[in-house]
Amino acid sequence: MTEPLYPAPLALDPAWRADTVAVQAGRPERRPGAPMNPALTLSSTYVHDAALEYGRDGNTAWGALEAALGALDGGRAVTFASGLAAATAIADLVPAGGTVVLSSVTYYGVRNILERMAARGRLRVRMAPADDTAALLAAAAGADLVWVESIANPLIVVADVPAIAAGARELGALVVVDATFATPLRQRPLELGADIVLHSATKFIGGHSDLLLGAAVCRDEGRAAALAAFRHDHGSIPGALEAFLALRGLRTLAVRLDRAEASAAELARRLAAHPGVAAVHYPGLPGHPQHELAARVLPGGAGPMLSFEVAGSVEQTEAFLGRLALVTHATSLGGVESLIERRARYAGDAAIVGPTLCRLSVGIESVEDLWADLDGALRAALA
Repeated sequence: MTEPLYPAPLALDPAWRADTVAVQAGRPERRPGAPMNPALTLSSTYVHDAALEYGRDGNTAWGALEAALGALDGGRAVTFASGLAAATAIADLVPAGGTVVLSSVTYYGVRNILERMAARGRLRVRMAPADDTAALLAAAAGADLVWVESIANPLIVVADVPAIAAGARELGALVVVDATFATPLRQRPLELGADIVLHSATKFIGGHSDLLLGAAVCRDEGRAAALAAFRHDHGSIPGALEAFLALRGLRTLAVRLDRAEASAAELARRLAAHPGVAAVHYPGLPGHPQHELAARVLPGGAGPMLSFEVAGSVEQTEAFLGRLALVTHATSLGGVESLIERRARYAGDAAIVGPTLCRLSVGIESVEDLWADLDGALRAALA
């Protein structure tokens, strides 16, 4: 193998802040005539005697995206076909018969993966309260892996990642932090003691609701190599175009996140005072029980995700969703457009959320237009 797997990347100044790294990381080395962007290579096979021989071995677009995500999170990044593909590879690191401690408020797709593995006897799962670090660490005694979300989906519960990581390390367990809601610009879990960071890059990193892609960023090179081997052998590789688009989305993450987060904070404040809303879940609100924790572990901000409970019946909540004209009633999150859905419509979430809870992914539209839409639909549905 005589050729490098990827072109030499642009050298990054260690003094650059994360916003700048998101724009510059993963670009080709600067030289006369060099392109500003990495190559998009659309080929499934390559001529022999080079590092690349087949499409599952690697791709220039993956390499560029992995360089950027690794620089942002401070580790070695491995990209996958989706966030759940990355989660499956991480779960495979657990030894046969091992134990995973899972936060009770976790994306139901991850719960499904682990529960299916448990049903086959591959591993054991212990559930622990999402907002009780002491109880979670008590459950971690003898466990192999602790899995939490920095901002948990869909109740927007904040994990005390530094305390969890420190406690799990003493117990000999690995710590996985799903930072999809936080992104690398709001939290760098590896710096807080985590071993692996999981991202659904489909969401805020891609940012435009036009791709599926996941990533795992590891502190340890050997663990990253194991994940890359799993990706290769199981065929859970990202598409070249998807990786290229995710990197393009990453370039604007800082400005999108700042705008959406500012709007989310304002909408949360107004919803909390709305007669049609029974409760708002957003740790950026001063009165939220996790406000101080969020300020400590998410110093950049609480993010653009919030959830709220409609003060009415399920039927009235569905009527509210049906009356929205600007906010789209759809699943997923993290795009430039605002999306909302009643999460109890899914059996996996119905057990952990109230029947009228709506998860809102705030986009970059005018906050006044968003408020007019939400307020008008609530008042009409509950009249």
